[in-house]
Amino acid sequence: MTTTRREVMAGAVAATGLAAMGEPLFARAAADRLIAGTYAQEGGKGLYPIVDGHVAQPVTGIVNASYGVAGGPNGSVYLLREQAEGRVTSYGPDWTARGGVSTGGADPCHVAIDRASACLAVANYSSGSVAFYRLDRRTGAPGEPQLFQHRGTGPNAERQAGPHAHWVGFSPDRRWLHSVDLGADAIFAYRFDPVTRTLTDQRIAWQAPAGVGPRHMVRHPTLPRAYVVCELQTRFFMLEALPDGRFRTVGERALLPEGATGPSFAAHIAIDRAGRTLYVSNRGANTITVFALDARGEPRVVQHVPTGGNWPRFFLLREGRGEMLVANERSGTVNTFQIGRDGRLTAIGRRLTIPGVVFLAEV
Repeated sequence: MTTTRREVMAGAVAATGLAAMGEPLFARAAADRLIAGTYAQEGGKGLYPIVDGHVAQPVTGIVNASYGVAGGPNGSVYLLREQAEGRVTSYGPDWTARGGVSTGGADPCHVAIDRASACLAVANYSSGSVAFYRLDRRTGAPGEPQLFQHRGTGPNAERQAGPHAHWVGFSPDRRWLHSVDLGADAIFAYRFDPVTRTLTDQRIAWQAPAGVGPRHMVRHPTLPRAYVVCELQTRFFMLEALPDGRFRTVGERALLPEGATGPSFAAHIAIDRAGRTLYVSNRGANTITVFALDARGEPRVVQHVPTGGNWPRFFLLREGRGEMLVANERSGTVNTFQIGRDGRLTAIGRRLTIPGVVFLAEV
């Protein structure tokens, strides 16, 4: 991630000297392993393993790991290096690099995998492009990328002077790869062939209202619905997924309570496995907004929960453990919440200190 972008989004970084509180965060099960990616400019020293609720010494050399995905061939984990000359690297269980290549663009910030075909896709934020890889089926190492350039601008001169790809994801039917672009106010679609392992036929799948800055998308687990959260305006859109890879707007919702003041920028969106609850993190407001979903996928806000930290860039749903972990980037804390049977969140007063934390994953 470039300094300019961080200054635009984050401003001055808060102090990160907070202490861990209470008993170990994940003391209920043995061999519980997670990783936390961090930003170097905000105090992160690398990739932090978290083992049984304790933060281990960081793995040096894995810096600015803004996002990652596990489950590649031979147990590979793929981590992005968010910098002007972006890279994606495959790692083994001992964090030995198995192969790293350029993303063909600047500031990669999201990655997706189609495990059955061993294909990987990366969103390059600053250059507004998508990199597509065939993975080595034996080692998991990525090959050279095939690049796809987005086009488009928006009315926000500071944030939308050009395209900014911010999310990628393969469709459940494995026919499409979609990329959400904040700068172009659009979702792009590519025809994906899992047999030939190719992407073709770039098209606009959805055009957002001008200036909303779509950031991340999540799909309903059982319905032809998708939900797109926006960064430049505090709202999200409900979309109907069409067979030809396009989306149709079916509604929108506000993310903050009526009368809320001060700037806020949505970051992450996720849905539970049953399709009953939707969650969105709000940086600035420093909350998680919780929506109950009815049988048609229609959302109704049920909670605005303080995250217990500053700038919640990411959160990890751990439904098997009945908990959510929230990565508060500026305060450098990971706070835990209990997930109730109705999907509502309850803070339980436990946190870990990880400077500049921006990403969490189970490995």
